[in-house]
Amino acid sequence: MDTSQYLEIFIDETKEHLQSLSDHFMVLEKEPDNADTINEIFRSAHTLKGMAGTMGFVNMQNLTHKMEDVFSVIRDGNMKVTPDLVDLLFRGLDALEAYQDNIINTSSEGDETNDDIVNALISMKEGKAPAAAAPKTESAPKAEEPKKEEAASQSSGGDNVAKKYLDISFADFEKNAIKEADEQNKNVYGITVYIQENCLLKAARAFLVFKELEVLGEVVKSVPTVQDIEDEKFDLDFSVILITDATENKVVAAIKTVSEIEKVAIGKLNVAEIVGGDAKADSDAKQDAAQESKSEESAKPSAAAAKKAKEDKKAPAKSSGKPVVNRSVRVDIEKLDDLMNQVSELIIAKNGLVSVSESDTASTDSQSFTEQIEYLERITTTLHESIMKVRMVPIESVVNRFPRMIRDLSKKLDKPMELYMSGEDTELDRTVIDEIGDPLMHLLRNSADHGIESLERRKELGKPEQGSIYLNASQVGNNVVIEVKDDGGGIDVEKVRAKAIERGTITEEQAEAMEDKDIIDLLFLPSFSTAEKITDVSGRGVGLDVVRSKIEGLGGDIEVRSKKDEGSVFTIRLPLTLAIIQALMIELGEEKYAIPLNSIETIEDVAVSDIKYVKSKEVIHLRGTVIPLVRLYDLLDFPPREETEDNITVVIVSKGDKQAGLVVDNLIGQQEIVIKPLGKYINIEKIISGATILGDGEVALILDANALV
Repeated sequence: MDTSQYLEIFIDETKEHLQSLSDHFMVLEKEPDNADTINEIFRSAHTLKGMAGTMGFVNMQNLTHKMEDVFSVIRDGNMKVTPDLVDLLFRGLDALEAYQDNIINTSSEGDETNDDIVNALISMKEGKAPAAAAPKTESAPKAEEPKKEEAASQSSGGDNVAKKYLDISFADFEKNAIKEADEQNKNVYGITVYIQENCLLKAARAFLVFKELEVLGEVVKSVPTVQDIEDEKFDLDFSVILITDATENKVVAAIKTVSEIEKVAIGKLNVAEIVGGDAKADSDAKQDAAQESKSEESAKPSAAAAKKAKEDKKAPAKSSGKPVVNRSVRVDIEKLDDLMNQVSELIIAKNGLVSVSESDTASTDSQSFTEQIEYLERITTTLHESIMKVRMVPIESVVNRFPRMIRDLSKKLDKPMELYMSGEDTELDRTVIDEIGDPLMHLLRNSADHGIESLERRKELGKPEQGSIYLNASQVGNNVVIEVKDDGGGIDVEKVRAKAIERGTITEEQAEAMEDKDIIDLLFLPSFSTAEKITDVSGRGVGLDVVRSKIEGLGGDIEVRSKKDEGSVFTIRLPLTLAIIQALMIELGEEKYAIPLNSIETIEDVAVSDIKYVKSKEVIHLRGTVIPLVRLYDLLDFPPREETEDNITVVIVSKGDKQAGLVVDNLIGQQEIVIKPLGKYINIEKIISGATILGDGEVALILDANALV
């Protein structure tokens, strides 16, 4: 029962449950009596406990078990939710996320037991709900009952016990293993394990019991068989025969580390009777076993053929290896049905082309061939759209962890603040989703640390005491626009200007000529910061260069608007996908290039006489806007040439509110292209973002309009 095959599923579902816990803890903090929230937390903790136990992650299982216990008491009305409890729950959540990170990176949860959190949960449960101790006193008489029953059984000669073992047959290799163990003075135990009635994953519990026993010795037989146990073809108990040097107490203690075990019966077996064919248990040992295990029955012989057990011994919880990369995307079955239909159409189109190629009539061939090509084109476009939908993931999967982060920062920085989010259902390509989390987190931490003012300052300005941070996402055309906005103090432009002059980034003359938005753009320079002290939360400007390079690496751009004492807005634009895009194909001399369509504003035919010069640089005046010209010939190191035409073709591209005109030779037309990365071996400037292969096999480089602007 190798669980490594389930590791990716476990990680995927654990992320969902941890996010659910985080969301509901946030609600619980504001609505401590919300019964629905309490029930949801209990369910998530219970499911996580079972999942962790199944995978053998004992520490994670123990912590979630204690959380579940607390909420069981709360659900019964014997305990109230307090701010201290919520803080403790968030600490527990952080610990669970740390386990998850360890599992992702090493396939092991690590050795951290988080005893302080576990003990605090136990103390809180017992201190707030003394009634919870009642079951302990109730269980005392039950503990005695097995002893009486067992004693009665023994006094009648142990017939009931013996009957359970009369029909069990042992293979020769099993008898030999037991005989050798007896000759080496090892213990041969019959063990019966009883699982709790409400257990949902009996086979998983059995697997964990086998794991614990195999650490102590050798399991030589099981009842039912290993395969039946794996298929859950057993009731609430199963039995094993174990050869070990360990004592009964140690064996029982090891088994009871597995959760949802009701009780354990254990006893030494009469080796002579087993080897001779009768596997009746030794009655004196059975009586001792009943006292040890507080069980009602003698042990049955049981459990796994030794070879099989040895092979199944290792579990991912104890191993370490390469990080587990979760590359899965959950897909609606309707989207898969749609894909299947498109592939069916593709096969029909292929058959149509084959038919045309085998036709004898040339005139018919030409017309039929054209029709089939048009049909194929329609199908591939639809198939592309369907694949795009399959790859799309709601941005919610990235942003849903941010409310918790802002809640923690609010407490840490002692600033009342709230995060408001909208557009979480906006979808982005999975590859973009995986990369956008860190830049957004940095911008939000910036807003919390240096955007939102102190409580005293907000009072002075007549602002609400609670600061507001907004994270809004929406789809605009072929782009997703994400805004991070706050109602804080804004960016102090003069402070940025002074810092830039002090560092020698710009001269005083340049500073005077620069507009406010150009000064703010200096914050995106490497290591540029106006923060007087760097905190462990953020520094306004620290790391913004990384944010910009990350976003531009995804084919997007970022711009900032700010007003002193009113707040700042960081606007990010990202392409929906990085795989297949619409592009304008152009020619420079004999070479072909692609410009992504979503960065093109317009295409103009400009008279050479209309080109002007500003500070020795070429510009054109277009509908009230001065636009700088970029001569791609010069930029791409083409041989110099004389301009003979009276007019030039200019492709106007934009990045935010900035524009540039790219001078090209010819326009080929719009085309759907597949982006191929150039890889690490080709060292190129940022202006080339990749390459594509054209229909004739020629390679065309893709120009990055953001870098050009």
